[in-house]
Amino acid sequence: MLSFEKLVEQENIKAHKSYRNSLEKIKIIWDDLKDDEDKYQQYLFAIADKIICYAKLEKEINDEYYLQNSLEALKNKNQELFSEIKPENYNKSYANPENCVEIFGEEFGPLLSAYYINYRNYVTFSFQHMQYYMRRWNNVFIEVYKLFKIGFPVFNECKALMMKEFKNVSKEDTIMNFSKSYGPETKMYRDIVMKANLADRRYLYQYGKPIGDNELKSAEFLSNYPIEKIDILAKSIAKAFIRGYELAKKDLSIKKTLNIYYHLGQEKIARAIVKELEKNDLKVLLNMVFTTSPNRQYHYDHRFDNALYLDDALVGNVADALKTATAECGDFLKEFAGPIYFDTFGETPFAPVNKPACLKLSVEQQQLSQKMNIQRNQIMDNYISRSTTSFCIVGFPLPEIGEKFAEIFEETNAINMIDTIHHENIQQHIVDALDKADYVHVKGKNGNLTDIKVKMQLLEDPDKQTNFVNCGADVNIPVGEVFTSPTLAGTNGVLHLHKTFLKQLKFVDLNLKFKDGYVEDYSCGNFEKEEDNRKYIEENLLFPHKTLPIGEFAIGTNTLAYVMAKKFDILPLMPVLIVEKMGPHFAIGDTCFSWEEDSAVYNPIDNKEITARDNERSILRKEDVSKAYTNCHTDITLPYEDLDFITAVTADGEKIDIIRDGRFVVPGTEELNVPLDKWEGNE
Repeated sequence: MLSFEKLVEQENIKAHKSYRNSLEKIKIIWDDLKDDEDKYQQYLFAIADKIICYAKLEKEINDEYYLQNSLEALKNKNQELFSEIKPENYNKSYANPENCVEIFGEEFGPLLSAYYINYRNYVTFSFQHMQYYMRRWNNVFIEVYKLFKIGFPVFNECKALMMKEFKNVSKEDTIMNFSKSYGPETKMYRDIVMKANLADRRYLYQYGKPIGDNELKSAEFLSNYPIEKIDILAKSIAKAFIRGYELAKKDLSIKKTLNIYYHLGQEKIARAIVKELEKNDLKVLLNMVFTTSPNRQYHYDHRFDNALYLDDALVGNVADALKTATAECGDFLKEFAGPIYFDTFGETPFAPVNKPACLKLSVEQQQLSQKMNIQRNQIMDNYISRSTTSFCIVGFPLPEIGEKFAEIFEETNAINMIDTIHHENIQQHIVDALDKADYVHVKGKNGNLTDIKVKMQLLEDPDKQTNFVNCGADVNIPVGEVFTSPTLAGTNGVLHLHKTFLKQLKFVDLNLKFKDGYVEDYSCGNFEKEEDNRKYIEENLLFPHKTLPIGEFAIGTNTLAYVMAKKFDILPLMPVLIVEKMGPHFAIGDTCFSWEEDSAVYNPIDNKEITARDNERSILRKEDVSKAYTNCHTDITLPYEDLDFITAVTADGEKIDIIRDGRFVVPGTEELNVPLDKWEGNE
């Protein structure tokens, strides 16, 4: 299979003439529209202007471009590319659905805003030299221009034309995406990570993504960070990824590639991990990089734009394209081992504004979205299966976290390096106690209304079986939790949090009531109207479902991480990855074993098989897989300070405290309380 770059080159050769022709036509359109004061013509002029500017940029960009321009010039150009969607400019942009509704009305406004932002995607197309794809959208624009030139169009006719490229799902495009994401010969960002002079900040601007203080300061900090420490960290992360395969008894020898998903500015860490993994004959793909959004409200506003084109036909086309494309790409897809994911934290919490102007999926479309996700997972599971792949996720702070960023980075690094074997031995005492439980009772304090009884699964052979995973630092860094898939029937009660951040969104007084393991009722205090609060939960926690089951119950044991969060007063900024290690947590959605329930898993200390891999929902896969999975998994953590007790209650009524008044009380776990005692002693 050719690399993504070669495939793009081939497509560009085929499309070159028509691409140039489309640009010439758009230059004529630009000239025709430039002095027209009609609001629709001004809107079309703005798009034509973007197309021409990005076409010029695409022509200019090459390896020399970054060497010939100063850091200041590159920075200014980057600011120019993304200034439109920054908060101070967004209100008056066509990218803002609210603004478009004000200008064009409630019917056309959301459509024109959704159509407009596709031409903002030309930033990516330009930097990746995707002329063939720009040609497609150029031609759509030319047709839209003609439609408005004839006279004011009928809404459905206009929508069909503007959205037609989204419905044009092909095997060829799907193969292109597979080559981009999994192709062993694809370069993408590999040359930047492995070859760039990381002390020269100009390298950051080669990505074509927004560059802000987080990215510049991360690159500067890591450039001066001791390489010896980076190498130790890299070895630890590489070892953790490999250990994930070993503990799950999966065969890494049949895999050839994996991916690192990193944040801009963290290339020095990624480079060191690449070198470590390639010692184990694993080629690292570097094709996914994250950056700080110039405006999270912009992305939030457009999260349901697919309401304009999601229908039965599209779902069928996506499935057909996936089936044929996976068949052709199967060899290199099956060689993919999984990702290493850098989970960054420290950004200012985001509290979105709900706008009536934004598009929403209908009930039918929500069901179609779920169907499409299930189908995709089924098809992909034949090639990149959870039963044969693994992953590793590790957290790093961003400079936005505050002036103590360097200290927080050091302490996070220390937490990431905690001796996993030692910690697993401590956690085994908790697992042994929990395995005696018929149910586990979790109760809050200090105004926290949590009061829930979590039903455990029956162990047929307790000498060889366990309900809980003793989770160390392999797939999930840092160490620090034991978790299970509870029985849904018999799991009842309330989970309450004064304040929490889920999916990077703030929730105030979140209250979830469970009946037989499913969310029965819910509320929060983000907005004045109860209706708005319920809608916020529905769209951001339950979507696309009306309810979700408890897929996971866990107890976090990393008190050192908890103390770090309290010491620097950064608990609201911490990622779920670390927060879930700081107390009991409940995941709504699928179990941690979804799509690999039939693969036996064993604990590292006692070698018992973890048999609680299914629940009443996931077992439905044996009858109808579409009923088994939710494609959701959101961890919700109750902090130690709001915790009265966690008690295991046996079938005979015996009560075994795991945590009482915020302290671990199982014999053998006393060491976990040391950071908590020291912290409270210093307060």
